[in-house]
Amino acid sequence: MNIDFPPPSKGTYNNAGSSRKLCNYLEHEDMERMEQGIYTEGFFNLTDDNIYKSQVIKDIDSNIGQLLKTDAKFYAIHVSPSEKELRAMGNTEQEQAEAMKRYIREVVIPEYAKNFNKGLSAEDIKFYGKIHFSRDRSNNELNMHCHLIVSRKDQSNKKKLSPLTNHKNTTKGTVKGGFDRKNLFRLLEQGFDRLFSYNRPLTESFEYYNTMKNGSISDQLNMQERQITDERKNTDMQKGLYADKQENKTENKQSFNLPDLGLSSALGLLTPDINKEEEQIPVKKKKEKKPKRGFRR
Repeated sequence: MNIDFPPPSKGTYNNAGSSRKLCNYLEHEDMERMEQGIYTEGFFNLTDDNIYKSQVIKDIDSNIGQLLKTDAKFYAIHVSPSEKELRAMGNTEQEQAEAMKRYIREVVIPEYAKNFNKGLSAEDIKFYGKIHFSRDRSNNELNMHCHLIVSRKDQSNKKKLSPLTNHKNTTKGTVKGGFDRKNLFRLLEQGFDRLFSYNRPLTESFEYYNTMKNGSISDQLNMQERQITDERKNTDMQKGLYADKQENKTENKQSFNLPDLGLSSALGLLTPDINKEEEQIPVKKKKEKKPKRGFRR
């Protein structure tokens, strides 16, 4: 899972002014798909789908109480699953899109809110999402991803929220709370795995990627040892499963070849053959009486 916060720029991601330019960009794919008669997805938030772009712009641009002209008014977030993760989310684009919205609503926004350490919930975050189905400069078969526009202010238009702050969990000074992006990435990855029952290999985890990119030599060596251990376990498990399958096949084959003795035959194996015993006992023949000689009166 690749999640990032595009830095503000003077172009599409200029967040010091209106969100109109970014919203216009997010709709460019819809026109191409509609011309081809292909399924499209509108803007969505925590509770509603197919929200008009004009409503998104108005809602984001008006939620800027007490912000200076040069202050950020909103932030962009990219949520980009891998091909393997997308396959775990569904078989069709529509299934994957519905799964993505569920992931954003049930995992991403709730964890985003909690990560500020200000007692916020998903309902306190003003955001809109837009799903794209293709990605420039990508050769992957599946490329669905989601763009989020998140207001700098909460729903009440009172609290300032910045995911790009360097504060993490401060209790003193002007800034209270903060935002730990690394912790957020871990929680979003774990939430995805629970939601979609995804068995994530170590090499696909944020922990592995972050360690191999930013960790010390010692940390990288330890991670490689974990990788080797995990691969061995997986290999042993696969061998065990294969052996079990073969054993089951053998047992089934033997059971299939056994003669069907039936209940009477089975009883015959356990009880003596009474008829044979009777044949072995000699039967005594009655002697015929000889007639007496002489005359009878």
